[in-house]
Formats: sequence, structure tokens, C-alpha cells
Amino acid sequence: MKRDPKDLQRYTARERVNHWLVGMAFILLALSGLALFHPAFWPLTGLFGGGTWTRILHPYLGLLMAIAFAVMVLRFWCLNVMTPVDKEWLRRVREMVDGNDQDMPEQGKYNGGQKLLFWLLLACMAVLLVSGLVLWRAWYNLPVDLVRLAAVLHAATAAVMIALIFVHIYAAIWVKGTVRAMWYGTVTRAWAKQHHRVWYRQMTGSE
Repeated sequence: MKRDPKDLQRYTARERVNHWLVGMAFILLALSGLALFHPAFWPLTGLFGGGTWTRILHPYLGLLMAIAFAVMVLRFWCLNVMTPVDKEWLRRVREMVDGNDQDMPEQGKYNGGQKLLFWLLLACMAVLLVSGLVLWRAWYNLPVDLVRLAAVLHAATAAVMIALIFVHIYAAIWVKGTVRAMWYGTVTRAWAKQHHRVWYRQMTGSE
């Protein structure tokens, strides 16, 4: 892919590796989790070497994702603090969906929707980690009622997180030029100026 040397760097190589590690761990967790959730998905255990290996690997994959996600949170939390401008953006998100984004409130590196998604995913990750540790009975035994509650919370939160990731993927594809940022680390100046004008000014020093 030919890139303009004037393109703006949006993500470093380390940030992209971090993102894809979380993404790959999530896919493996979703597949193995579905296999353990319902008999209809049991054939998916074949991807992990059978039912026994699926049960063994699932919690370790969960720990891997939790650690990688924690690194991502440490990298980006300060850029995802909600501001009054972000709340105004969210109130007018319908205009964005309708394709009329020219008059939307000017945004920094992330818009209100991206910030909201960040915090929702963080909340889901926290619930999945705690409930998953309760369910991981290879190392300890807890009251059965607590384990049952954890199982319900784990499954419900996983379903919410899968839905949020679908929204994340759809939005990345829908806003042309977004996927490129995570593949190559750069975006065009035109893209930055249209979608994240405050960040564009910060990166270029222009008006």
C-alpha cells in the first residue's frame, strides 16, 4: 500500500501488537466459550484439540487477554476520559450515523462513541475476570451458589462483550480509513481533519 510521507502516525508498532494480541485472544475465548456454553457449539472444541483441552485452555486465554487488555488500558485511559464535548457528540450521534458529520463537535484522538465503548469494554473485562476466577475451580472450591451466580454473570457479560466487539468492528469498517490505522499505524491528514480535528491540530500545529 502506497503511503504519503505526510501521513500522521496514529499508533506505534507496540500499540498495534497490543491491540491484535487482545483481538486474537478475544476470538479464541469467544469460540472456546461458545463451545462450553451450549451443545450446539460443541464441534468448536475441535479447534482446541477436544473438550478437555478447551476447558484447560479457556481460562489461560482469559488471563492472557486480561493482562494484554490491562496494558492497553494503561496506555489509553487518559485519552478516553469523557468531556462535555464527548457527551454532546453522543447526543448528536444520529447525525453521524446519517452521514452528516461535518457539523459534529470537534473531537480529539477519540470521539465520544469510542470513549464510551472503551469504558464499557473495561467494565465487561472486569466482570469476566472476576467471575472467571470464581469458575476456575481447578485450584480451589467455593460455595456452589456463588459459582452458579458467577456462571450466569460470565455468560451474560460475554454475550454483551461479543456484541460490543461487533459494534467496534462494524464502526471501524464503516468509517473508511480507520482499519488502516491499526494495520499500518498511520492515517491520512484528510481523514484526521474530518474525523478528529482537535487531534489533527495537535499533530500538525495547524488550524
